Amino acid sequence: MSAYVIARINVTDPEDYKTYASQTIALAEKAGGRFLVKGGRQTMLEGNSPDRHIIIEFPDHDSALNWYNSQAYQRILPIALSSSERDIVIVDGLG
Repeated sequence: MSAYVIARINVTDPEDYKTYASQTIALAEKAGGRFLVKGGRQTMLEGNSPDRHIIIEFPDHDSALNWYNSQAYQRILPIALSSSERDIVIVDGLG
């Protein structure tokens, strides 16, 4: 069953964040992931919206978790943590 990494992100340092964001697609693809949403135009219908939304599809929950915990991702994670405020979850799809 597919699993999705869903992130709500407020960027606090755009220049540093670009360094992080420029590496995420390749790292996710290497782990079997595929970006479905990465920023882009948004229309707020209810609630409070962050600057960016991210959705990455993985083959399963373990693949998503392994990507997040991988040495390669953990190497760039400090850049994201210092240049943004984030809420990130892994959610299993319907299946």
